[in-house]
Amino acid sequence: MEMDFGIFYEIQVPKPWGPMSEHQAYKQVFAQVEAAERSGFSHFWTVEHHFLSEFSHCSAPEALYGAIAQRTTTMRIGHGVRLLPFPYNHPIRVAEMAATLDLVCDGRLEFGTGRSVSRDELEGFGINPNDTRALWDEALDIVVGAWTNEVFSWEGRFFKVPPRCVIPKPLQKPHPPLWCASTGPETHEIAGRKGLGLLSFTLLVDPDELKRRIEIYRGGLAQAKPAGKFINDRAATFTMVHCAETNKEARETAARAMEWYAHRAFEAVASVGLWQSGNTDLGTYDYIKQFLKVDASMFTFDYMDQNDMIICGDPDTCIKKVKRYQDAGCQQLLCFMQIYDIPHQKIMDSIKLWGTHVIPYFK
Repeated sequence: MEMDFGIFYEIQVPKPWGPMSEHQAYKQVFAQVEAAERSGFSHFWTVEHHFLSEFSHCSAPEALYGAIAQRTTTMRIGHGVRLLPFPYNHPIRVAEMAATLDLVCDGRLEFGTGRSVSRDELEGFGINPNDTRALWDEALDIVVGAWTNEVFSWEGRFFKVPPRCVIPKPLQKPHPPLWCASTGPETHEIAGRKGLGLLSFTLLVDPDELKRRIEIYRGGLAQAKPAGKFINDRAATFTMVHCAETNKEARETAARAMEWYAHRAFEAVASVGLWQSGNTDLGTYDYIKQFLKVDASMFTFDYMDQNDMIICGDPDTCIKKVKRYQDAGCQQLLCFMQIYDIPHQKIMDSIKLWGTHVIPYFK
């Protein structure tokens, strides 16, 4: 099975900050993405996050993607993901912005959607965690309807839209491929049942568990009633990646950064559970309970490396680890390389090695 490789970004900006820190981080992202396209990466993805200092300074991806579109020609540009619960974004504005991007990038948009999993974001925007799945579900229907109807109207639980021409329309017909961010097993099945591509953000999950979750997704696909006008049956998964000339160099460069990211990501996901800890039922975030029972300090570099939760090493080591993801059913690997304080040049070297050795192996 052939694999695609996407380069994935949170856009991390470690402290201490200077007046040019964020500007420099974005300039480095541009250089890395240009190098990634030359090296054979087929996709570029970023998150949308808010208020997560150091962890993610990518709160307006739609603005970034316009710049990426002008710096690339073949790479597909993916929302990984656009947050659909209002008031993060109103679905009509989501439809307008995504369609404009699809025109600007010559039809290279991949439209991933999600609802977010951190207290900082949900509480910061005044969103009730118990409403996020219903908000996401209704907003997605509105986006697809706005793209595919000349005159669109809607009367739902959360939104009311009188008959209007929502313009522009996307270049891709009937619309760009749709994806869904999935953290817990239940959402993997929902993604399948709705005919959405899978973006499996399986934090600290080994390939064996990933395989189980992709099988759950495939089970959902078998009964799909697509939210869009067609089924996207691709399964992609996220992992931290660093490739160097030797295993020793890779470890020395990336180990501390990978541990930092794992712990911060763990805290962000668990924060909703702690926030709602007075409730015995966390509703659609019930899977987070498992995070509250785990000591995050166990996730050392050695533990993650030995369990193939990360991909770090020389090209041969990376190929062996990627094979495990491929065997689990992963069709696109979302390679998170710009991790915490890994130096820009080390990331550029990693991209080049990945393109020289790893990508050709899986083509």
